[in-house]
Amino acid sequence: MTEPVIELHEVSRRYDGGPPALDSVSLRIAAGEAVAILGPSGSGKSTLLNLVAGLDRPSSGTVSVDGVRVDELGEAASARYRRAKVGMVFQFFNLLDDLTVADNVMLPAQLAGMARDQTRQRAADLLGKLGVAQHSRAYPGRLSGGERQRVAVARALMNRPALLLADEPTGALDTASGEDVQQLIKDLHADGQTIVLVTHDLALARACATRTIQLVDGRVAADTAMNRVR
Repeated sequence: MTEPVIELHEVSRRYDGGPPALDSVSLRIAAGEAVAILGPSGSGKSTLLNLVAGLDRPSSGTVSVDGVRVDELGEAASARYRRAKVGMVFQFFNLLDDLTVADNVMLPAQLAGMARDQTRQRAADLLGKLGVAQHSRAYPGRLSGGERQRVAVARALMNRPALLLADEPTGALDTASGEDVQQLIKDLHADGQTIVLVTHDLALARACATRTIQLVDGRVAADTAMNRVR
């Protein structure tokens, strides 16, 4: 069997002695899958994403991503892991307003020590592919929400990550911009990118995901293969 990009084994996460945010979750996600994590607020979606990203550690169990035992990493190693293995896209973009679009996109590569000429070329290629090259010298505040999310995706892809994590990527967008980003996610998956998408939006999951995982009270309630809406 092909080795999974993500493997969680009996993962639980408790905070301050309360009920578990995640409770004995085990799952495997293969390379090239587009998986949507669904569930109501408080179901454990964000906790799961944070554990995979190395932003949090499980109380018990193991988390492996692309051959890395993420649950064993210290703070500095976690930062290196995210730069090398994970691209992250957030609901509110998290772009730096005092940097140009191009500089925002180049930042992960600069932190990873990529040569400056390579960094500039990679950023230009991504911005062109994602349809926002004309804004490379602009500042994020001058762009629409959909354009800012495209820039955020370019930044997330800068270091060619094995995994793209998206947390409510259309949640702050109007309908037209949301549909634009939805199509972008579908295109990225068609190009072979492994994607884990956290969302409340079942329509987004149906459009973008090949599989959905439903969380309820920190447990996997359903794990379903999807026929995507075209």
